[in-house]
Amino acid sequence: MEEKIPLSPQAFPLGLNDGHIYTWTDGLRRKDWHDYDSIRKDEQRIGKGEHGKPYPLIEDECDDSVYKENGFNIYVSNNIALDRSLPDIRHPNCKQKLYLENLPNTSIIIPFHNEGWSSLLRTIQSITSRTPEHLISEIILVDDYSDRGM
Repeated sequence: MEEKIPLSPQAFPLGLNDGHIYTWTDGLRRKDWHDYDSIRKDEQRIGKGEHGKPYPLIEDECDDSVYKENGFNIYVSNNIALDRSLPDIRHPNCKQKLYLENLPNTSIIIPFHNEGWSSLLRTIQSITSRTPEHLISEIILVDDYSDRGM
């Protein structure tokens, strides 16, 4: 069994702490934007599809036709939690990166074509749960001429 090392601000060599402000020699203030509570909660989640792990199918659930329509198994997608946990696949140096304290907000544009609704909803959920609210100005969904009904 793989040993999990608990994630904590002390795990960072720079001694970073959630939400603390640091001033660099350039005079710009930077912030540790990591949400350590959410990261710890995600690490504890269990269930099918959690941590990006495979969703085991029983024989009755295997149907190749669902791949033709979406390019993935929509049955599996519909049965994975919308707010599933994901592994942190960033390079270790990226986990220590600090960003400016005052970041501009942004518009997020998501084009889609005949998308499976559960995967589209999971994308939106992931954005809203992993991004500080004040940094999102709007989320725009652009249906790129889908011909599939709702």
